[in-house]
Amino acid sequence: MSVVQKGADGLGRGIDDRLGSSNFVRRSLNKVFPDHWSFMLGEIALYSFIILLLTGTYLALFYTPSLSEVVYDGSYIPLKGVTMSEAYASTLHISFDVRGGLIMRQIHHWAALLFVASIAVHLMRVFFTGAFRKPREINWVIGVGLLVMAILEGFAGYSLPDDLLSGTGARIASGIMLSIPVVGSWAAFLLLGGEYPGTELLDRLYIAHVFIVPLAILGLITVHMMMIWYQKHTQFPGPGRTEHNVVGSRLYPVYAAKAGGFFFLVFGVLALLGGLAQINPVWLYGPYDASQVSAGSQPDWYIGFLDGSTRLMPNWEFYLGGYTLSLNVLLPTVVMPGLIFTAMALYPWIEAHFITKDKRAHNLLDRPRDVPTRTAIGVASLTFYIVLLIGGGNDVIASIFNISINQISWVLRILCIVGPPIAFVITKRICLSLQKSDEHLLHHGIESGTIRRLPTGEFVEETVPLPAQYRLNLTRVAGDHEAIEGGHGDPGYDLEAVGHAEAPRSKGFFRPKGVSRVDPEQAERTEVGALEPSGKPGSPPQ
Repeated sequence: MSVVQKGADGLGRGIDDRLGSSNFVRRSLNKVFPDHWSFMLGEIALYSFIILLLTGTYLALFYTPSLSEVVYDGSYIPLKGVTMSEAYASTLHISFDVRGGLIMRQIHHWAALLFVASIAVHLMRVFFTGAFRKPREINWVIGVGLLVMAILEGFAGYSLPDDLLSGTGARIASGIMLSIPVVGSWAAFLLLGGEYPGTELLDRLYIAHVFIVPLAILGLITVHMMMIWYQKHTQFPGPGRTEHNVVGSRLYPVYAAKAGGFFFLVFGVLALLGGLAQINPVWLYGPYDASQVSAGSQPDWYIGFLDGSTRLMPNWEFYLGGYTLSLNVLLPTVVMPGLIFTAMALYPWIEAHFITKDKRAHNLLDRPRDVPTRTAIGVASLTFYIVLLIGGGNDVIASIFNISINQISWVLRILCIVGPPIAFVITKRICLSLQKSDEHLLHHGIESGTIRRLPTGEFVEETVPLPAQYRLNLTRVAGDHEAIEGGHGDPGYDLEAVGHAEAPRSKGFFRPKGVSRVDPEQAERTEVGALEPSGKPGSPPQ
């Protein structure tokens, strides 16, 4: 044994003697992660955040968050001699005079867009598969909080360059604060340090962007990861997978290699975008002037739905006792998003206590088709969001297609009301049709390719039973694992026939009549990767 190996062994033994870390490290390295691709959506958010921290640290070395006026004397000739804020001048300096500054700016911006997008898509995956159910309700709330924090962080960073486009966004934010009754004017005065545009806005946004919000995001991510580590991952039904175990790859060496490669893949894509796809060319917009607005100005996509809701809202204003109540701003930008995010955060309890009455722990995921009502609610919500997002670009659409902007606005207003119910009905019917198709496959099997002639002269194609893996997916009724946990093996188990308290409320939430099922415990199993007991509280490993 070499001197280096002896030294490493001695150091390891010394640390273990004092901290007792060997058992923890051993358990951690043996942790199992599911192999399904959808679980990597959350990893994209984590890796994007790491890249945001690295690139943001580099940019912070050269950025000056000040509204003090200077005369630009940098490398960008078209703006030479123009009076602008120090913030805008430092942004131009980063873009044209700092080595690697422009690509860092663009990687940072692309990473911010990917960060918000990956959180949103990850939340959709969790929602449509029912991964938010007990015991993971708190983690769902943390995910919603991360989405809100990411939007706030993105808006703060978007406003820092102090160009004409970002200044327009800051002006809109000021108007939103002023629309809040009683406290709105005080909040705006406090944030701006006076009447708009004030003197303190960028200083405070900068502190929020580089310190307060990132720390909040980091704290939420840390708690989120700790809870995942304790509760273990959810997984889709399959051979050998029950409510009490996790089947997949161990942390070391398989998952660690995958995660490391995936991080560099995400970084490579963002670097490619930062180097080849131009984004936010602030030098084309010019410095911010409160008397001007950029033509065709559009916010980043994650703020677009608020822009659209404001444009589609009718011009409702009321005057009470000398005060103006601007419902045309207050309702679409304060009340509506507040209700949306509150409903998102409370949805696990709404479903469990008022819809399904199912308060059991769930570690196996649902297929969206098996819970048609929940899936329809999600699609209806996405339809509403997409209509608002399109409304945020109604002026651009009207200009490109030469259509009246008033006609576009009225069409989108109508779609905001009738679009979600239509999407709900269509989605639910599609899910029920897919369930019928699954039932047909389950009872009749799949075509084998063998043609047989009957005594009557008729030619028919023989069918064979479904493989065990697909049979498990098709026979597990959504929201049902009582048969598994209670040891029941009745192949005719049906959700409506269980007789427990939640059946009368929940029978329309899942499939209208459960298809015949087999007990996953008795189905043919296939050994897949590693296996570890689930972290479901109070459940013995099996």
